[in-house]
Amino acid sequence: MVTGSLALVSVPELFGSETLTWVLVGLFVYWFAIISLRNAGILPEFVGTQGPILTFHTKRGREFLDWLSGPKRFWRAWANIGIGIALVVMVAMFGFLLLAAIAALTSPQPSTAVQQPRNVLVIPGVNDFLPLSATPGIVFGLLVGLVVHEGGHGLLCRVEDIDIESMGIAMLAIIPIGAFVEPDQESSKNASRGGQTRMFAAGVTNNFAITIVVFALLFGPIAGAIAVAPGAAVGGVEPDSPAAQADIEPGDRITAVGGEPVESNDDLAERIEATGDDAIAVEIDEERTVEVDRSLIVSASVQTDAVGLENGDVILAVDGTEVATEAEFLEAVGESETVTLTVATDGGTENRDVPVGGLVQIAEDGPLAQSGAPAGEQLVITRFDGDRTPSDGALNDRLGTTDPGDEVTITGYLDGERVEYDVTLGDRSQLTGGGTVGFYSASGISGASMSPLGLELYPAEAYLTILGGDTGEELAGVTDSFLGKIGLALLLPIIGVVGMLPFNFAGFTGGIENFYEVQGSLAIFGDGAIFMIANLLFWTGWINVQLGFFNCIPAFPLDGGHILRTSTEAIASRLPIEATRGMVRVVTTTVGVTMLISFLAMLFAPGLLAG
Repeated sequence: MVTGSLALVSVPELFGSETLTWVLVGLFVYWFAIISLRNAGILPEFVGTQGPILTFHTKRGREFLDWLSGPKRFWRAWANIGIGIALVVMVAMFGFLLLAAIAALTSPQPSTAVQQPRNVLVIPGVNDFLPLSATPGIVFGLLVGLVVHEGGHGLLCRVEDIDIESMGIAMLAIIPIGAFVEPDQESSKNASRGGQTRMFAAGVTNNFAITIVVFALLFGPIAGAIAVAPGAAVGGVEPDSPAAQADIEPGDRITAVGGEPVESNDDLAERIEATGDDAIAVEIDEERTVEVDRSLIVSASVQTDAVGLENGDVILAVDGTEVATEAEFLEAVGESETVTLTVATDGGTENRDVPVGGLVQIAEDGPLAQSGAPAGEQLVITRFDGDRTPSDGALNDRLGTTDPGDEVTITGYLDGERVEYDVTLGDRSQLTGGGTVGFYSASGISGASMSPLGLELYPAEAYLTILGGDTGEELAGVTDSFLGKIGLALLLPIIGVVGMLPFNFAGFTGGIENFYEVQGSLAIFGDGAIFMIANLLFWTGWINVQLGFFNCIPAFPLDGGHILRTSTEAIASRLPIEATRGMVRVVTTTVGVTMLISFLAMLFAPGLLAG
């Protein structure tokens, strides 16, 4: 019996990316070399092979584990806590995978980037959400996770008087993908069922413990020493925009406009508005100054026939009034619910009649749908109970002043036709307060975000407050507990996909470190050192919780599968029937196969059925 921890592994899409193709080519070359060395008898005795995976075995460290296992009562109590945690997580993982598979099969939707098989692989550059710049933090976190996981197994082996044949690590080329402890078969069989269960649960217990420790350090002294650097953070630049033509790039900070300092993202629009000139001087990183022509560009938009604006469109005028900023746009709109926009596109200049308001999608079974609005359709809300709402911000601000049970009139445009609905507001989330109409809103004006330079700003403060554990009132309901804060931080690598923030966060790397600076007593170590520590802590916590949850899946050869077996044996021994190993095997095999099918269905069914 070999107990081990595994990283997330799945069948990738062979031609899903050029990087992945080259990785697979390299893997086959590496596999051929390993087979050749093994057949030639060149590999040393402590190196084993299982397909393309090399296993390195050692007997060193057993004396240290013998010494560390001295307080056996403490370690048994620690492992018993882990058994409770593992059982809860096992049930949760079983339910999650099963429900996800059922949803994928019964209500197939086009697969998202998160569901792509290559994104199950924890390989920077192959996984869309793990950039190559995050490699040091990910590798460090994986090594820490594997060491503490297998160290837990080895320690509890000695606590339960189970001898250890060897320990080691499994490598796929240069990537550590797993580790193992190889207990002595005879002493393992002689160990009590409870002792075996504690030994299997010890690894995931240590992973979860490490997660809590590193996030406590990250949320506390490390994030507390990091501040947002002055200036407007450039997260994205629209191609062929004035900003792109002026060589402004993602990762730059705009520190002044027209000679006036810019302290934050909010200051940028005010400074551009105040200049009044079409050509403005923009200072970048307090180092260089470029000249940029003002023009109102659509930097992000929801594709809808109701509005028809697309990324890169330049809005020249509103009802004949020239505009170059969002403030000028809203002033030209005034109280009008529909306007004629003069828009410059790749195909030339054209006029478009569009409604101006907050773009929403009508929710099923919500108050708005119950009032006669077609569920699932897009509606541009131009007035809320008579008050003009030219954007989603104005709409949500007005909604925040209401209470559940209020009766309001919603005015807007549906498929180009003006409509009105009398709605009785329902209960709204505790996060936002007020009543709810029953819709999902898109940011911006009529679903379009506009920039006077063709920029998309990076909300550096929002990411830092999440990592600092203090997200303020907006997310207070999510982060009331320390575990809630961890849960939100774990979403950061994919948070742009789920729509909570505009960009994914992979640590202080890839250029975004320019948006931050280190202050306080830790500043003596320099920005680079503190950012490196923050990245190591972030990815160590992220990887360890992934390892913990993944190894709790109740399927062999994972720890969850072994715990399922020992738990099933314990339950069967108390039944008024004579339980056999075959009965236990039926239970464990059924659960394991169900998990495997559910996992594959969750990954592949959306693409196959929705296609």
